[in-house]
Amino acid sequence: MKEYELTVLIHPDLEADIEKPLASVRDIVKNAGGEIVKEENWGKKKLAYKINKEDFAVYVYFDVKLPSAAPLKISNVLNITEEVLRYLLVTVDEKGRAALAEQVKNAEADDSEEK
Repeated sequence: MKEYELTVLIHPDLEADIEKPLASVRDIVKNAGGEIVKEENWGKKKLAYKINKEDFAVYVYFDVKLPSAAPLKISNVLNITEEVLRYLLVTVDEKGRAALAEQVKNAEADDSEEK
């Protein structure tokens, strides 16, 4: 299974009861044979441009592991899911992730040396 990053923009009116649309997205991933590794709710943010006459959306980020056929299945279902304004499903760049982890490690080492 390959690792992917899924970012979902959920309709802002659903912010009060965010668990219901999130459960729907989780079910979509699991029904496609995927596994959710990490989930982060980034909160309600202003959009750069209007989507379906909305200025805001609730951003939710997922790290997922998916079999090869799952991305197409997930895309097809998310395209017709009304709670989801937009989504982005991309493969994880392992080199980029390793470089970022190295930068964080070096920054922490520099901070500890200054003290």
